[in-house]
Amino acid sequence: MLISRRDAIRGSVAAGVGIAASTLVGRQAAAENDTPVGSILDATGAINIYGLPMIDATRFAVDSINEGGGVLGRKLRLIESDGQSNNQVYAQNALKLILDDKVAALMGGITSASREAVRPVVDKYSALYFYNEQYEGGVCDKLVFCTGVTPAQQLGVLVPWAAKQYGKKVYTLAADYNYGHISADWVKVYLKQAGGELAGEEFIPLDVVNFDSVIQRLQATKPDVVMSLLVGGNHIAFYRQFAAAGLKGKMQIVSATFGLGNEQVVLKPEEAEGIVVIYPYFQELDNPANKKWVAAWHKRYGEKYTYITDSACTVWNGWHLWAMAVNKAKSLDRGKVIAALESGLTFDSPEGTIKLDPKSHHVVHSVHLAKVNDKNGFTIMQSVANIEPADTMKVCDLVAHPNQHKQYTPKF
Repeated sequence: MLISRRDAIRGSVAAGVGIAASTLVGRQAAAENDTPVGSILDATGAINIYGLPMIDATRFAVDSINEGGGVLGRKLRLIESDGQSNNQVYAQNALKLILDDKVAALMGGITSASREAVRPVVDKYSALYFYNEQYEGGVCDKLVFCTGVTPAQQLGVLVPWAAKQYGKKVYTLAADYNYGHISADWVKVYLKQAGGELAGEEFIPLDVVNFDSVIQRLQATKPDVVMSLLVGGNHIAFYRQFAAAGLKGKMQIVSATFGLGNEQVVLKPEEAEGIVVIYPYFQELDNPANKKWVAAWHKRYGEKYTYITDSACTVWNGWHLWAMAVNKAKSLDRGKVIAALESGLTFDSPEGTIKLDPKSHHVVHSVHLAKVNDKNGFTIMQSVANIEPADTMKVCDLVAHPNQHKQYTPKF
């Protein structure tokens, strides 16, 4: 549902799994010469631990673009809607933003299930859509740009590294929806390449908070590595129960999702410290663009803002890539903007310089392996530069075959 007036309330991470109270931020009063753009993210619902920092990043990015002159000399008018962690609401909101509000670009979605609720609407009405979150890869769609990391960029680095560092016996725990299932398949692909062994694999519904039976199976199986692809506020309970069972030190948790919801803040250091993650962005990155961005973020949202997530940076990237493309195209025409996006754009992001791959509509990222520290943040251990989204690039060439609208999955 879309509320008729834009609210200025900002989200910021608080103690526990929540973030400061947020109401749905809706439509600004239309200006005579503005450009409407749309965002759907979860201000409420089980996934809002990811959504609220992404909403903050959305507002910051749009304001930043407007301060730089907007697009084509016109300011952006941001129309926001709350996905409510409900895929049906996502689809309804996408329809409204495209048909009623006539947005020039639509951005949003957190879970892959929410993206796949939006994408058919985008394809039916030929809208331009950015999905600004890490995911399981394989989306090949002329109208869709995916700016987050894919398994080749995360799991393709993390799995062999973990097998070498900790041992080759891996137990996967994944959220029970398309992201978890497809990503778990990618774990098997990269684990096989690393000469590893899959000790077990479980898919956990998003509403599960009791992991007693999972803990018991881990105790019996004794893997070297637990690969966590868990998602959402409820799944934070796993890490707490894992530590309480005395399994820290007996097996190593590595994750492609931990920290996106600021789990390292919610949990005590004795529960989270030492968990290994991999992302393009960490607040601790030591580069000029990031130092400037973090300072500006804290000036806007306060010095006590808990932690700026990779998801927030990915949102920032998506909005700026789109604005760059519009200005390069000198037009809001969808075809011309897509052609500009496919021209090999680069952007100096807080994560470092990124490049948009023309054929796959995905981004080339540098990634960093990091451990949770005792200060509610991360210590970067190793960086790998300019990793291509090879999983998707191998199967997707939207320049040569522009009529594709599908998602590819791993083949065994």
